[in-house]
Amino acid sequence: GRHAPVSEMFVLVLVLSLAHGGLAQLRYSVPEEQERGTLVANIAEDLGLDVTKLHARRFQTVPSSRTPYLEVNVENGALAVGARTDREEICRQSAQQQQPCLLHLEVFLENPLELFRVEVEVLDVNDNAPVFPSSDIVVEITESATPGTRFPLESAADPDVGTNALSGYAITGNEYFSLDVQTQGDGNRFAELVLEKPLDRERQAVHRYVLTAVDGGQPQRTGTALLVVRVLDSNDNAPVFDQPVYTVNLREDAAPGTLVIQLNATDVDEGTNGEVVYSLSSHNLPSVRQLFAVDARSGRVEVAGAVDYEESNTHQIYVQARDMGPNAVPAHCKVLVKVVDVNDNAPEVSFSTVSETVSESSAPGTVVAMLSVSDKDSGENGQVSCELLGDDAAPFKLKPSFRNYYTVVTDGQLDREAADSYTLTVVARDGGTPPLSTSKSVRVRVSDENDNAPRFTQPAYDVHVSENNVPGAYIYAVSALDPDLGANARVSYAIEERDIQGMSVLTYVSVNSDNGYLYALRSFDYEQIREFSFTVSARDSGDERQLADNATVRVVVVDQNDNAPSIIAPMAQNGTAQERLPRTAEPGYLVTRVIATDADDGENARLSYSVVSGNELGMFRMDWRTGELRTARRVGSKKRDPTQRPYELLVEVRDHGQPPLSASATISIVLVDAVAGGASGRSEKGGHALGGHSEGTLDLTLILIVALGSVSFIFLLAMIVLAVRCRKDKKLGARSCLTRGGDDWCKKLSKSDIMLVQSAAGQNAHAQVPVEESGSFGARHLHRSAQNYCYQVCLTPESASTELMFLKPGGSSDGAVGASFAEQQQQQPDIISNARLAWRALRDSCACTNTPARGDAELQARLCKCRLVPFSSRAMTHEHRAVL
Repeated sequence: GRHAPVSEMFVLVLVLSLAHGGLAQLRYSVPEEQERGTLVANIAEDLGLDVTKLHARRFQTVPSSRTPYLEVNVENGALAVGARTDREEICRQSAQQQQPCLLHLEVFLENPLELFRVEVEVLDVNDNAPVFPSSDIVVEITESATPGTRFPLESAADPDVGTNALSGYAITGNEYFSLDVQTQGDGNRFAELVLEKPLDRERQAVHRYVLTAVDGGQPQRTGTALLVVRVLDSNDNAPVFDQPVYTVNLREDAAPGTLVIQLNATDVDEGTNGEVVYSLSSHNLPSVRQLFAVDARSGRVEVAGAVDYEESNTHQIYVQARDMGPNAVPAHCKVLVKVVDVNDNAPEVSFSTVSETVSESSAPGTVVAMLSVSDKDSGENGQVSCELLGDDAAPFKLKPSFRNYYTVVTDGQLDREAADSYTLTVVARDGGTPPLSTSKSVRVRVSDENDNAPRFTQPAYDVHVSENNVPGAYIYAVSALDPDLGANARVSYAIEERDIQGMSVLTYVSVNSDNGYLYALRSFDYEQIREFSFTVSARDSGDERQLADNATVRVVVVDQNDNAPSIIAPMAQNGTAQERLPRTAEPGYLVTRVIATDADDGENARLSYSVVSGNELGMFRMDWRTGELRTARRVGSKKRDPTQRPYELLVEVRDHGQPPLSASATISIVLVDAVAGGASGRSEKGGHALGGHSEGTLDLTLILIVALGSVSFIFLLAMIVLAVRCRKDKKLGARSCLTRGGDDWCKKLSKSDIMLVQSAAGQNAHAQVPVEESGSFGARHLHRSAQNYCYQVCLTPESASTELMFLKPGGSSDGAVGASFAEQQQQQPDIISNARLAWRALRDSCACTNTPARGDAELQARLCKCRLVPFSSRAMTHEHRAVL
């Protein structure tokens, strides 16, 4: 389980900086040697965050900053030790340079983006005792050494720092030697053995003491070594360096073998006592021994390993010079090497978080990725600048965030249809000479939004469908394209509702909603509907909104030869049409014209006429275009042949469709002497005019137009004449005027005043004819000799339809009038057969005072104001006569 927080073992330092996008820095400290699970702090509580919202805001650590020594609970924000913390192992360089040991960690939250930098300092614990390089330290001192001579001893090493580091040395109490503890410039301490009293080899050749190294921790720890001092015979002069301390600058990229410094030590002795050899002092650090070497004879200090400014920027080399004589006393010097930084480290780019997808509807400024850059070099070599490269980065830009952190944000409107993904390349470049750079790329995909409506491949479609198609047959396919993805690009098709000839368009056609295939739901008939239009819509399947487009489809029904010709003339009874042909017909005589119709169109309705059978003798010929049947030669003798049978012609009408259809009719041609109503004219004129078909046949349509125009003109003329006469009739009146004894009276004639009587044959021509007079005056006896009568006969246009009208005088026993009629009959015995005599009878009977009974008819008509009335010859017979 996790340990309780060790609040007494660490100190919290919280530094918040709201600049640069709301970023903050936290600092904690924890003692080393803590076990895994030890609670360091709660980041969420220290920042004042709502723990319940950490998951929703995706609280997490930056991957590049993660360390095995720290772990963060993203659910509650707890910061704990992830592994056993040994400061000396974690921060080796820091321990050598007496610098704090820091662990770095970055955490961030989204919505909105907030970045926090966490530093945890691992505090040193006095868990290491000082240790000497060896358990026995041997020092050789000539007996001639004078008091005050110093002999450096090998230093003990303590990896702890601060107060826990090595603080001093101690030696077993004696009268010959004392210890002087020196402190180096880097804070390290070493001991020098100081001769307090001259030695005498002869009295004591070897001295042994216990050397103790003590640290400053609590509890205090110590390390010991056996110090063995051997007394040698004297060598009076020791080598001497030019100067005790040398300072040199060394580039960190110096290769092994590179000269660091040329040392020189001199010894005034002669021979082997004056011959000097060089070596590294025993109290040099192991790292120095690995990096540098000195030539024993020449004193040349060279680079032996890889110098790295980033690991250590200074090194102290202790060199001793010893002559070859007995009891040589070494001389010591220090070489301080300052490492010069070289731009040998390229910048490092680390992406903390990357959004794999970004919506194309994202607003400008949307965070896509967060990254950090670093460079181990210093100065200008460690100053890093970043940029986005390539055209792919056009809709994005790099925005500085905090310290060496940057965010990649959108810099414009994204369009997935133009580019569905972008490769973002970040280039980090330092300020060294020459500059070093590092690039790192991430791929960001643009997620689709329903921002494009489907578009038909063409705004209107013309579909040609043959009539008599099979219901349900495929006729066409419309297509609409949507550049979006997924459901946003899934198009469904539908037909907009409308009526066609009073019925829904959905009863005519249907569309497959998935692929746009159009199907005919009924069998089309060209003769009923030749074309129709409807609208097809294409709609996508977007979630939030659906976009659509429309296209017009015009279906053109193509005619098929599915209707046979129909013969409408001549009219047939029981399947046979009868025509009469005069025996006197000349060649080219128009017998009849076959008229046929075809409900189809185009070539399917173009007809040709022919005689199939019955014309074996070649008597007739038929125009294959107009259907006119004419005689090909003279019919024959004008005499009637009772045995001659009618001509039976089988006429066929055929269209030009594929396959062609036909209709046939039988025409029975009967020879007659003449055709009523101008048969001879038809034979002569028609035969002459129409017989010359080879030269040019009159168009039948033109003939019909001329005929109809003539009839219309004659009818109009008759109507005008009739109207004029009607106006005169109204002025004259329809009355009969009678003058008798000064009394005038008028009587209107009617059809009842006219009668037909039997012929006078076999009867007395002088018999009296009774005339009955109607009216309010009663009966009158008319005597021609004693009285004058004037009858005005007025007939209205309606009376013209009466076939025969006579004036009937009033009845009387007097035979004067009858005698007058008898005279007329004797003078004009054929009055019945000739209608004009009836006019005379009427004229003679219209006698006026002082006017002769007979005379000029026109004069009498004017004097008596009598109108002559025509009589229809059809109504007159030999058995009747008119009596007035």
